[in-house]
Amino acid sequence: MFISVRVIPKASRNLVKLENGCYKAYLTKPARDGLANKELIELMSDYLKVKKYEIEIVKGHKTHNKLLKINV
Repeated sequence: MFISVRVIPKASRNLVKLENGCYKAYLTKPARDGLANKELIELMSDYLKVKKYEIEIVKGHKTHNKLLKINV
């Protein structure tokens, strides 16, 4: 399964919202040295109730718009 996520780094708290069929992930970590990507995987694994190793960033490693592959 593939999902589209819009990432907002350096937010005041970690939060996931579903808006218009696209997920928005608010992350407290900055978009530097892969910190936000790591936190995104942790947050989405909790939100989707899957293991962290089942989530992979397919596209958008250095952008705000990311495509995640969920291996279920």
